Amino acid sequence: MEENNNQSAPARKKRIFSGIQPTGTFTLGNYLGAVRNWVELQDEYDCVYSIVNMHAMTIRQEPKALRDNTISALALLMACGIDPEKSILFIQSHVRTHAELSWVLSCYTQFGELSRMTQFKDKSAKHPENINAGLFTYPVLMAADILLYQTDLVPVGIDQKQHLELARNIAQRFNGIYGNVFAIPDGYYPKLAAKVMSLSDPTKKMSKSDDNPKAYISILDKPETIVKKFKSAVTDSDAEVAYRQGKDGVNNLMAIYSVATGRDFSAIEAEFAGRGYGDFKLAVGEAVVEMLRPVRERYDQYMQDRAYLEACYTQGAQRALSVSYRTLEKVYKKIGFPADLFAPVRSF
Repeated sequence: MEENNNQSAPARKKRIFSGIQPTGTFTLGNYLGAVRNWVELQDEYDCVYSIVNMHAMTIRQEPKALRDNTISALALLMACGIDPEKSILFIQSHVRTHAELSWVLSCYTQFGELSRMTQFKDKSAKHPENINAGLFTYPVLMAADILLYQTDLVPVGIDQKQHLELARNIAQRFNGIYGNVFAIPDGYYPKLAAKVMSLSDPTKKMSKSDDNPKAYISILDKPETIVKKFKSAVTDSDAEVAYRQGKDGVNNLMAIYSVATGRDFSAIEAEFAGRGYGDFKLAVGEAVVEMLRPVRERYDQYMQDRAYLEACYTQGAQRALSVSYRTLEKVYKKIGFPADLFAPVRSF
């Protein structure tokens, strides 16, 4: 009996790209709203994750702090569950294709498009002493980050939708001139995206740039610090653990507790029926401590093995360069640049 050689090849996994700036320790909001979802995506998608330290340069950085924060961010991503064998995990500045494609794409981006970016206006207002050209053009670098990897999907929050739309517009404009060069990326919107709010002002998103250190949880905070911050979290005067409109502080704590324990809101309301906010806030703090304990332990292990971290980011950079250079090479041929004298060896 003849062997059937007409079996169809397995479908290519869709590719996801996302990046995070090395601006210090991740907050609980970063972890629940983004990084934890990145971990879950690794089995279903072909994932590319970057520590985007070039983007961090739009704000004046202290060199040693930037270096340390970059390595720390790599270790934190791995501690959270990003597997450098499953995913391409790399440091942006190690892969030259990002800066090179960014320059080309800036020549296909209109001034008016960049001037309409709301984040440029917001950040300019926050840092009026340093309104630099990089702050104005960094959405083009973000577009290069995405388009280099022929990305299908980009995990985005509300504040990033405008940047993704610009990347799509640039790709469509370039493709309209030169043919099918770039994949047109779509947004990826997880069904259960956790939005963690400030503990001191639950109408605002949790952020480590908050002036009040009690407003946010860093995932490397000590257990006693985490519990203390939750004990001081803003609630309301009702003294009832219930999820409903107008109870922003309680709603925020219930959402966090739900993620940390796996309990739904009805079960949480039943658990704390007739009990005060003191018991509830203590329980939330302790649940978060236990959820983050393995992350802190793995992080400490990675940070004590710098040789392993270096091996991971070196391999990640090589893989990222090999994949991204295919796109850059195609772009260079299309626009008329001579052959690259320093093309990377394609060993991945």
